Amino acid sequence: MAAKKAEAETKKLKITLVRSTIGQIPKNRATIQAMGLHKINQTVELPDNAATRGQIRQVSHMIKVEEA
Repeated sequence: MAAKKAEAETKKLKITLVRSTIGQIPKNRATIQAMGLHKINQTVELPDNAATRGQIRQVSHMIKVEEA
């Protein structure tokens, strides 16, 4: 059981900003900023959990997601 928990915690998603936040609604800009993205083509690694998946769904038109 502990092995499953440790395995789930190590899953990461590689998220890259591919579109500008200029012209986007303020809620989407705030989501991008909360994810730690500032410049186009900047990449961050975030944990694969429900909160991150919700953020990804909200701004999916502006980002590219890969499994790290």
